[in-house]
Amino acid sequence: MKHKIIIARPIFEDTLMRLREHFEVTDNQADVAWTKATWTQALSQHTGALTTGSDPVDAEVLKACPHLKAVANMAVGYNNFDVSAMTSHGVQASNTPDVLTETTADFGFALLMATARRITESEHYLRRGEWTQWRYDMFAGAEVHGSTIGILGMGRIGQGIARRAAHGFGMKVIYHNRSRLSAEAESECKATYVSKEELLTTADHVMLVVPYSAASHHTIGAAELAQMKPTATLINIARGGIVDDAALAAALRDKRIAAAGLDVFEGEPKVHPDLLTVPNVVLTPHIASASIPTRMAMANLAADNLISFFTQGKSITPLNTVAA
Repeated sequence: MKHKIIIARPIFEDTLMRLREHFEVTDNQADVAWTKATWTQALSQHTGALTTGSDPVDAEVLKACPHLKAVANMAVGYNNFDVSAMTSHGVQASNTPDVLTETTADFGFALLMATARRITESEHYLRRGEWTQWRYDMFAGAEVHGSTIGILGMGRIGQGIARRAAHGFGMKVIYHNRSRLSAEAESECKATYVSKEELLTTADHVMLVVPYSAASHHTIGAAELAQMKPTATLINIARGGIVDDAALAAALRDKRIAAAGLDVFEGEPKVHPDLLTVPNVVLTPHIASASIPTRMAMANLAADNLISFFTQGKSITPLNTVAA
């Protein structure tokens, strides 16, 4: 008898067909929006699930899902999971690291360049029909090449951005991380370890790539923004909640920092309304990993995690250890 799994959001047809070979599948190709209550009710009828970062699996949900055995997140981040509670309930948690590293690093650098060079701001100006003549200072932004980038969070994606910055744009790379990289990794990235305070006060561009946790909540708030240069930019491709969005909007409005580029937001898909009123911010809807090959790789790894768990007793990229 096949295990029953639920796929929380639409997915590639090829991945869906492959999952149907192994499981009895409830899909959501129509992309019906779940409330937490309807999601919990649906999940309770299944032993496995393929989720995205917006589908909660916490203690409350788990209590109502006694048959649940494995949940595969189609994302590298997993702040929708309460991993401790999942472990206590004997539920395997997994994510999709590695397959999105380079694509996300590409996007982080693209967002940095769009922010520094005021691309979105100038496009809006052009679309409004306000471009009538050339000026020497028209949308003059910050330099990228030869400047200093400070990376908070030096995991796989942070190192990918560091390599692009150092080798592609001749940037000075400084970083802060919970643990220092090996000398070999630092050399490859041409990166120098510094304190968080030195990074904030020194960097021309601050790039956030830290995972979300209670400890990293509002890693960048009013106090940290006040330490940054008034000419600096802030880029967040990490997770919503890493930045105090209200404090950031105020800093942008008052021009205490030059600009920001954000792909993630606290409480997304809702965006703090004050961020929508300031011109010096580039906003994108959590699309850093959004290339077709990468999203297919993410979907297939999530599927492989479920298949591996139910056939071999362990996911390929597990986040916890449970008895099969």
